[in-house]
Amino acid sequence: MSDLFTTVTEKIKGKDLRIVFPEGKDERILRAASRLAAEGVLTPVLIGNKNEVEETAQGMNVTLNGTEILDPSTYENMDQLVAEFVERRKGKATEEDARKILLDENYFGTMLVYTNQAHGLVSGAAHSTADTVRPALQIIKTKPGIKKTSGVFIMVRGEEKYVFADCAINISPDSQDLAEIALESAKTAQMFDIDPRVAMLSFSTAGSAKSPETEKVTDAVKIAKEQSPELALDGEFQFDAAFVPSVAKSKAPNAEIQGNANVFVFPSLEAGNIGYKIAQRLGNFEAVGPILQGLNAPVNDLSRGCNEEDVYKLALITAGQAI
Repeated sequence: MSDLFTTVTEKIKGKDLRIVFPEGKDERILRAASRLAAEGVLTPVLIGNKNEVEETAQGMNVTLNGTEILDPSTYENMDQLVAEFVERRKGKATEEDARKILLDENYFGTMLVYTNQAHGLVSGAAHSTADTVRPALQIIKTKPGIKKTSGVFIMVRGEEKYVFADCAINISPDSQDLAEIALESAKTAQMFDIDPRVAMLSFSTAGSAKSPETEKVTDAVKIAKEQSPELALDGEFQFDAAFVPSVAKSKAPNAEIQGNANVFVFPSLEAGNIGYKIAQRLGNFEAVGPILQGLNAPVNDLSRGCNEEDVYKLALITAGQAI
């Protein structure tokens, strides 16, 4: 296991954290949950029909000792969840609506997190991002002062660790959004023992080009610096000026970041998504995530092409966010 996950595991062990897996019959989920429970790092809460989940596990020769299985159709505290859901939705759902909605494993699992019966949720192995994120936005919602959730990847290669944001959620963030993404990404970096040095990226460095796109980034820098003046953050930078000291010295000699950035905030979702995949495929970086940030409690989304190792690692990260 890389240092990244050793760090997280050390932080969460002994904290008695419970992580919900709505896709309780998925083989990748079951293998990862079995491993997490056996290692004693957290308690996996699997959602599904108990007999079906256990039969699937037996057919795989996987033990579920140390896990918990909850079935929405037989859950003994459903009345409480229904009442809490109706209250949370503030007139947007009747009791009858709630009883139907909470049979959906993602909504049910999210309500377990909202009512403090679990500390976080990992889904997406068999569901779309929208299926995972929508209940979180409706029920858990964003932290006070945060307008939007965002998605980051931790890019790992040997001893190297970088944060790339936003690569998953916001298609065309404005200046306020970018500032918010930058500040939340710095907090995520600290969770992984990365001392954040934040570069706001563009196709321009220090005013070398002027356009609405570059001005959006320079405005975001001003907003972020006003909100967190102690944070090492600057821009706008082309990637080479943010990453290569000699280029920074030439292009942005007065910048606070001198080619030593480790948190990179992309100006749009297309740039961020393309950027992390290039690093992953051409640079042989491991892309861990997307890790959703800005929510009141951690909910994270797997790729439908994920494997057992992806599930295991994202569960550790989710538990890490919970503390």
